Amino acid sequence: MTDDVHVTRTGRVGRIILTRTKALNALNLSMVEQINAALDGWASEDLRAITIESASDRAFCSGGDIRQVRQNTLDGRPEESDRFFATEYEVNAKLGDHPVPIVSLIDGICMGGGLGISVHGPFRVVTSNASFAMPETRIGFFPDVGGSYFLPRLPGHIGAYLGLTGARIDAADALAIGMATHLVAPADLTTIPDLLAAHDGPIDSVLRALAPDIGLPSTLMTHREQIDHCFGAATVTGIIERLERDGSPWAQGTLEMLHAVSPQSLAVTLELMAWGRERSLTDCLAMERAAARDVVLSADFIEGVRAALVDKDRAPTWSEFTGPVDSRAWLDSPPPPF
Repeated sequence: MTDDVHVTRTGRVGRIILTRTKALNALNLSMVEQINAALDGWASEDLRAITIESASDRAFCSGGDIRQVRQNTLDGRPEESDRFFATEYEVNAKLGDHPVPIVSLIDGICMGGGLGISVHGPFRVVTSNASFAMPETRIGFFPDVGGSYFLPRLPGHIGAYLGLTGARIDAADALAIGMATHLVAPADLTTIPDLLAAHDGPIDSVLRALAPDIGLPSTLMTHREQIDHCFGAATVTGIIERLERDGSPWAQGTLEMLHAVSPQSLAVTLELMAWGRERSLTDCLAMERAAARDVVLSADFIEGVRAALVDKDRAPTWSEFTGPVDSRAWLDSPPPPF
């Protein structure tokens, strides 16, 4: 038991409970180290499942502690940020290939690093209160924690839409695109560890037995055709041109989101997703770690985090980006293995 993570067991169910509630469970180095150690310790145990939970009634996990990453850059200590990313990405990789089934219990906000500790496991259980986003382009960064792997594998070009704009989606949208796997009532979410511990049948059967009779309509899917057409373009310029030709209120709102984020981040995100579509999760995470080493030193990252999380004026001044992105170094010389 620590102030930030509680690692415990209920019968044959290992439980990782995020308890940094005042910070909406924003992940710091200590937290990812504890999660990593728990996953290692349970890899050879005869467990039925591992649940990842939140003690907050507002958030599952709001992302990584990106303010500290910015401060590391300002203080001339980028190696500390690399240590954080290396450990966080190691956790992401283990969740995608752990011998014990991972069951993430998501109620409230799940953004950035929160997706990294939930989406790679086989079971992502949500309530109607859940919301999701990969908002990294708004802070001069890019969708990491395996975003270059899982975003291109969402239906059509929805991943490009979510990764570039940072748009927030609800539980219905997440279920419709496969980001979430099961819906339960908020009151039932906390019962799942005990239910899993008490039943030896398939985890899927336990979760489906809790599903409400009425599903949730997805707003995102009403724009599926527009998303696939506009975000199917190969370049950021092409995406913008298609949105401008579309001219609908949805397209105009999407253009406003794209114009508000870092041009550098848009280019980096689209490049990483293009490469990530043809690579494994482990390779994508190595590529993202190499990219993160460069991007956290950039002026847009420093400015984006300042505007969003430090001064909170929501008025970043982005640098001019002329491109193209030189991704070859990230691909050819990735950091050492985790």
